[in-house]
Amino acid sequence: MTAETRRVGEVAKAAGLTVRALHHYDQIGLLKPSSRSGAGHRLYVDADLDRLYRICLLRRLGLSLAEVATALDDRRWALRPAMARHIAELDQRLEAAAQLRGLLARLQAGLDGVRTPPVEDMLELLEAMTTTEGTLTQRISIAVYVDLEAAHDFLVRVFGFGPGELARDEHGKVVHGEIQAGDGVIWLHPESSAFGLVSPRTVGAATSCMAVIVDDVDAHYRHAVAEGAEIEYQPVDRPYGFREYSARDCEGGLWSFMKPLAEADRAPTRPEGSEQSGNR
Repeated sequence: MTAETRRVGEVAKAAGLTVRALHHYDQIGLLKPSSRSGAGHRLYVDADLDRLYRICLLRRLGLSLAEVATALDDRRWALRPAMARHIAELDQRLEAAAQLRGLLARLQAGLDGVRTPPVEDMLELLEAMTTTEGTLTQRISIAVYVDLEAAHDFLVRVFGFGPGELARDEHGKVVHGEIQAGDGVIWLHPESSAFGLVSPRTVGAATSCMAVIVDDVDAHYRHAVAEGAEIEYQPVDRPYGFREYSARDCEGGLWSFMKPLAEADRAPTRPEGSEQSGNR
């Protein structure tokens, strides 16, 4: 190892990535280290670090790993136009926000001694808010089950969701359920012939998949296994930039639990001097 080379752990720490993410970048050909040590450890030189900087920059601009690879390897692609487009989008948002702020300030100044602004002004305010903030405010995912109570218990116990409401009818049957899933809620809906809603158990197949971001994919996987979940595949790094595993719920519903490879998952790494392959 020379003064001009850096090992994978050092590079990962500096870039705010995980060693696993750099391993993945190597496997998909996005960032291959220029050399390896006698023990097989990845070694990076200045040119590698320059490419990594551009990768990180493009990821922050919202490009997928595939788009990043195209951008870096296509000589026709240029960073300046991409940044210009990004700046233009930001300028549009800032302009709309500035207009909304000006309107609010004007309406606020006119409230002296007045309970509410004129109807025309309120309509203008609502229109400006719609333009700036959009009309979609929240999404609620819905999963269909035969036995809502059993599904609620399974999802909380095995997959680690937060318990939510179980609403019952006059006969005590659960007709609506909810579980807490990080930044939102998932509704548990009974089968309905009127809307053509059936459980995977009834149809014999999953017609959709629910994907959930977790803090630690491998720890979540181990817990699901310990609780008896039916595993479709073990944790794996995907070419689209996520580490994930997939499992079935108690009625055959398909779930994927994942985390972006570019985010630090805080998984312990082996010492740089280790001969094991995990930190090479």
